[in-house]
Amino acid sequence: MKLSWGHVLIGVLALTAMTSQAAPLDRSLVPLTRPALGQVAKTDGAQPTLRPVSRPVSPQVTAAVVRPSEVPLRPLMRPEWLEQEVLFKKRKLRKSSVCGDIAIQGKPVGRVGSKNSACGVKDAVQITSVSGVALSRPSTMDCGTAIALNKWVDKTVKPTFKRRGPVVELQVAAHYACRTRNNRKGARISEHGKGRAIDISGFTMADGEVVTVLKGWRKNPSQKQLKKIWRGACGPFGTVLGPNSDRYHKDHFHLDTARYRSGTHCR
Repeated sequence: MKLSWGHVLIGVLALTAMTSQAAPLDRSLVPLTRPALGQVAKTDGAQPTLRPVSRPVSPQVTAAVVRPSEVPLRPLMRPEWLEQEVLFKKRKLRKSSVCGDIAIQGKPVGRVGSKNSACGVKDAVQITSVSGVALSRPSTMDCGTAIALNKWVDKTVKPTFKRRGPVVELQVAAHYACRTRNNRKGARISEHGKGRAIDISGFTMADGEVVTVLKGWRKNPSQKQLKKIWRGACGPFGTVLGPNSDRYHKDHFHLDTARYRSGTHCR
């Protein structure tokens, strides 16, 4: 019994000592309220607590937030020498253009006659390039055919070979020539003999690759591209013949501007 009261007495003494050393009520353990922005919160006997400082604005952001009045609304003027170079190039192209289109380059030839009265061209031109794509040799034709050729190259040939090319040259198999159709004896005069036709056998790319009608018509990926080009010629030209038409056109596209009542003839 004496041992139990001794333990009780020791516990009471320990509790009294702890109470005497406890912090007063004004030293609460509850966290203090965070001070306002820009102010410093101080505690008794403790170092001041600082709030994080905002990150400075980067020069890039500062440069982007420019007053509208300081931003030029018009593009900078090109150097005078560049303007002169562009004008000179245009002037040169205009001087060597024919058929009223700067994209059609060549020279006027005038009347082209023949011993055969069924042949000939009244106002012939000799074409060297259309829409920036050269012809493998100067080709004689009338302006109607030159305009159709230019439209076909610009709207169909160049876009078709855009990824593979660009295309830089057309391989010309035939242009003006006083002869019969397919060179057959007794046949009618070909549109070639009237300056209204041109035969294209291939297309040269910028890297030197040549896509030919003979080898590419039945072989991918050229087959798909050549058929698209052949199909695109139907419209600008009145007659379009390819490898599927007959054995005479297995290695080239025949394009002419002859018009028929039945419409465009594409085979």
